[in-house]
Amino acid sequence: MRAFVTGGTGFIGSHLVEYLLQHGFEVYCLVRREPRWLRGLPVRFLYGDGLDERALREGLSEAEYVFHVAGLTRAPDWESLYRANVEATERLLELARHHGSRIRRVLLVSSQAAVGPSPNGPVTETSPLRPISAYGRSKALMEERVQERFSDLPFTIVRPPAVYGPRERDIYTFFRTAARGLVAIVGSGREPELSLVHVRDLVRGIYLAAVRPEGLREVFFISSERFYSWRELVAVTLRALGRWALIVPVPRNLVVPIGAVVEHVGRLLGTYPPLNREKARELVARWTCSSEKAMRLLGYRQEIPIEQGIPETIAWYRAHGWL
Repeated sequence: MRAFVTGGTGFIGSHLVEYLLQHGFEVYCLVRREPRWLRGLPVRFLYGDGLDERALREGLSEAEYVFHVAGLTRAPDWESLYRANVEATERLLELARHHGSRIRRVLLVSSQAAVGPSPNGPVTETSPLRPISAYGRSKALMEERVQERFSDLPFTIVRPPAVYGPRERDIYTFFRTAARGLVAIVGSGREPELSLVHVRDLVRGIYLAAVRPEGLREVFFISSERFYSWRELVAVTLRALGRWALIVPVPRNLVVPIGAVVEHVGRLLGTYPPLNREKARELVARWTCSSEKAMRLLGYRQEIPIEQGIPETIAWYRAHGWL
């Protein structure tokens, strides 16, 4: 079977490409410039961006499965997020409608950010979309456009929560600061308030959502089966690092001002840092979601607990000189 993957050179996409190859797929990938993590793999590269009609048509023409993983997770302006997460998705689906005669399924990767935080218990697929960040709004708008304009296509939407594992660069900053002997946590950090999924569990869930008939035109959270506290994550991380660290509780009312200062410094340096005002607003919220629907319809189960996944991830960072 042939799969066309956008975002295949990124964190989640590269793990998905490896999983598809292991399951006998012929894989075509849309690539901007460098193959990165896909270098040396038996993959056909199509060079262009998410709005490149020629490359998209070529990828879609013989594809049986389309995995749209490409997207922008943070940007200093709404226009960039809209172009990458909404406009590029619409362009892909329009071309799939006209040039994808063999397509069995289009799998679209969204985010829990489209739904927003979970102040009153884990969110589910029936929860209203109440994003609190520009990124979340772009993903919510993407989902709405798919449901409204492309209901004739065989689509499936997957919403991951926070994702960790080898090659990840945002949560990596948490591991890096812990390795230096300092950990900042929001509030007491003792209450379970985070869903967290290892990238290998996520890509297996993505695969199941795409190939199982029960996934057709459905939305799924693919996540951990239990929720974690920051204190628990810190304890597992420090055991994996084999070191002690100073734990600094940060009052919730200071997190957003700190994020604003970091963002301002980043702008002066010409960057948009992982910790910014919008990320700070997310950090003070509770983010849990339920994978019960995916477990019931797809047979998905979490296989990698943090006690296994975090040490493996830290070992990868060390092996590649990140720590």
